[in-house]
Parts: sequence; structure tokens; C-alpha cells
Amino acid sequence: MEIVLILSQEHQTLPKAEIEAVLNAESIPFSFENQYEGVLILNVPDEYSKSLKTFGKRLSYTHEVCKLLIETDKVHLNSEIQTYPWKDIIIKDFAVRVKRMDKDDKFDTTDVEWEIGGLINNSIERAKVNLKDPSSFLRLIFINGKIFVTERLFKIEKKHFHNLKPHKRPFFYPGSMSPKLARCMVNLTGVKKGDLVLDPFCGTGGILLEAGIMGAEVIGVDIDKKMVNGTIKNLNYCGIKDYNVFQGDARKISLPNKVNAIATDPPYGISASTGGEESQNLYAEALVTMEEILIDTGKLCMATPHYMDIEELIQGTNFEIIEQHHIRMHKSLTRVISILKKSLREER
Repeated sequence: MEIVLILSQEHQTLPKAEIEAVLNAESIPFSFENQYEGVLILNVPDEYSKSLKTFGKRLSYTHEVCKLLIETDKVHLNSEIQTYPWKDIIIKDFAVRVKRMDKDDKFDTTDVEWEIGGLINNSIERAKVNLKDPSSFLRLIFINGKIFVTERLFKIEKKHFHNLKPHKRPFFYPGSMSPKLARCMVNLTGVKKGDLVLDPFCGTGGILLEAGIMGAEVIGVDIDKKMVNGTIKNLNYCGIKDYNVFQGDARKISLPNKVNAIATDPPYGISASTGGEESQNLYAEALVTMEEILIDTGKLCMATPHYMDIEELIQGTNFEIIEQHHIRMHKSLTRVISILKKSLREER
């Protein structure tokens, strides 16, 4: 079965990387078939169709997960629509919506929706058009001269990311990461439901919130007692119960069990949030501790400013960089998202 994903175009590489990480985490076999600007097509065995809803619920940089029904063009669209066995897809009612991905492709999407909806309606007696809450939502994607006629399986709701913006939580502190990026960072570690996830610089708890919502057990550490109390307040607000948050130094964390994954956005610069320690030294020493408390097959996803050399930071560890993504924040700052794993080489 071919799956069409409509991607967020906020970032060039994060959407695909997140999709791949979540598919692997959910043990869904796949192969990438094609990629366009804002659209990714992959192949998944039919027997995994039920797993796609769980997969879709986890994503942050994807808008829709759809099943490909027809691949065609403008010349053949109407004839393909008329000959497709819609009775196998539409049981009760349906809606047709068009997404035009090419800005230069000028046509009235409403006209196309009405025309295609009429053709489908004429081909099956019992079907009715329902634009408000249809049982079958048909998405037509126009891109690069092609048309993908799909049935939408899942829509990623923006409401969650809007409602959990840092300033809307009970405890807020400037500089907190957006819930969308926090969710993506957790996903990039390949975390599974029930896994133990650590943020050794938890701040206001944004990363822990997203991991907890996914069903992970979360551990948060921060040197600032105010942040610890604030994180607990935010976790309780979101109904997350499996957590352990405490005040501590990221360089000296001691836990009864190793964690499955680490996702963190350490503070930058010299401030109270770093305990007066220069960031470069703090990161390097904390990475040594993170290596010790992460399982051998676990991954670490960490955000750093572009001016910090992460290759240098991991010199004293057995970590290696397997993936990086650059996010331009403003003129003077680019945030680098790095995914690290323990190398198979001999420990130093």
C-alpha cells in the first residue's frame, strides 16, 4: 500500500527524518518511493494499515497521512475517477478537497472539488456529500504535473501544538522550545511507549511533556529548583503521571536504571540556568554522564547553538553523530539538532 504524507514545509529535512524515526520505533516496515516539495510517498505492507493511526498521532512536522488510490494527471483525471470502484471506499458519505502544491499551477480548487465530487456521486447510488464530517475524506494533491487521489487516514491536529505553546502552560519561562520541535526531538530518539526518557536540562518541561503524552516514562533534572517545580506543575496540568523530576547537576546524575533515550535542549551562555558554568564545559561534562546512563542501543537528541562544536564536545565520550538538522532561529543564531548514538568502537 502506498502512503502519501503531506509535510510541514517549515523545515527542509526534519519532516522526513521524523517520519523515518517513528516508523522504525513503531516497527512498521517501509520503503521510500518518492519525494516532492512538501509531499513524501512511501510503501507500507497492507497488514500494517491499523498501525498507521498510532504512527500519525506521533508526528509533528506532517499535516496529513493518506492512502494513495489513483496517480494520474489533468488529462486523465476525470476518466480515472469515473472508472474507480468507489463503492469499496465510500460506505456512507464523503467529501473531496484539493491541495495545490505548485504555486504557479493556476486553477480554481473549488471548481475541481465540485466536479470530482459530482462524478463520484453519480457513480455510486448510496453516497452523499458531507462537507462537515464525512466518513470518507478524499484528498486530491496536485504537484509537479501529477495528481494523487488519496483517502485521508489521519490528520495531525494543530490544536495540540497551539494549546501547549510555552506561554499557555501554567509555568512559563522565556526561551522555552516550541512543542512541535520538542515532539520531533523525542521522536528522533526512536522512543517507544513505556520507554524511560531523560531530559537532564529539563527547564520548563516541554520535552518531557511530549514524551509523556506519547506514553513514555519521563525523568527530568534541572539545577534550578524553580524550573523543577515549574516542570512538575506543567506535567500535572497535562495529566502526565509517570514522571520523576528533581533538582540536580546534569554532570552528576545518578539513576537506579539506565534510560532508553535522552532528549534535551541545554541552556546557552553563562547564567543562573547553567549554574554560572560556561556552556562548552557544562555540555562536555554532562555528555560523559549521559553516556553512562543511556542504554547501549539508545539515542540522544540534543539541541546546540551553531557556534558550539559538537564534534569537540563528544571527544571525551563514545558518542558519534549519526544525523544533524539546522534550524535558523534569527540572523545571529542557528539551532543545530544532533542525534547521537554510542559507537561500536572500543571505549576510551
